[in-house]
Amino acid sequence: MKDKNPAIYVEELFYAQRTEWDTISQNYDRLITVIQKEVIFDEFGLQLQYNPERIRSSIAKVDTASILERPCFLCPANLPKEQKAIDYLHNYNILVNPFPIFTKHLTIATKQHTPQRIDGRIKDMLRLAYDLQNYVILYNAPRSGASAPDHFHFQAGVKGMLPIEKDIYTFTGKKIIKKEQHGILYEMEHYLRKTLVYQSNDREWLTNRFQSLIQLLKELIPDRQNDEPMLNLIVLYENEQWSMIVFPREAHRPSLYYEKGERQILFSPGVVDFGGLLIFPRKEDFDKINSKLLDDMFKELTISDHLWKELSKQLTS
Repeated sequence: MKDKNPAIYVEELFYAQRTEWDTISQNYDRLITVIQKEVIFDEFGLQLQYNPERIRSSIAKVDTASILERPCFLCPANLPKEQKAIDYLHNYNILVNPFPIFTKHLTIATKQHTPQRIDGRIKDMLRLAYDLQNYVILYNAPRSGASAPDHFHFQAGVKGMLPIEKDIYTFTGKKIIKKEQHGILYEMEHYLRKTLVYQSNDREWLTNRFQSLIQLLKELIPDRQNDEPMLNLIVLYENEQWSMIVFPREAHRPSLYYEKGERQILFSPGVVDFGGLLIFPRKEDFDKINSKLLDDMFKELTISDHLWKELSKQLTS
């Protein structure tokens, strides 16, 4: 990528894949017909999408035994023969996601088979957001929506589809936790999801603050199954600064996911859902969702009020 902006290569990749690969062409065309609706809360709204093609992600088995039994679908040797890649930073392949949520949806996967761990990679995520300024860059920690927790990857979606992109500027329930020379940290109160937002034009400041946050979350919410705390992360670059949005979590899926019959709601949220675009692969779930059900489910998924107060207190100090 020495002679052109990475964003130009990405646009060329999209055009080539949609032209040459029928699966991608058909799945992106289907996005025009997905059914959507909005659920309104006091100061914000959530967009809901009925998208049956995402059933693979919603029912993905991410336990160790299931992962060991299947070939890794992000390893270069296992990619479909039609799938093309762009080299990025010599360590990643940029791929067009064949099962999209966004009208332009990317997966950025390491070339080597290495576990999903953000530690030490936040600079790469910030760099991606800068290089692909028409996209939001997305990360799911293990047991927080990653359908391939055995192979490190980011995702990217074209800007304008996640409600939180607007909410970080317009939502009035923002409370400043810390304001420093190189950046600001604030929380979004009464936002259904516990949400931290870092904003800065200094990549080193953001990197250091994120590493401190990861360590703090490890201490407050130890995850015995992984050495990384449960979280979702969004990074975008605009107005000459980065916004880094963090959603600390306590649960992988809500209890209704494991119910039987009519009580079950097949909702397995990742970073896109926490960003305000909720994906439902079954029409019956999409139809019955309301604000009360969403409030109940997110209370199980996001960290408790007690932990949130302790986290805010320690971040302030």
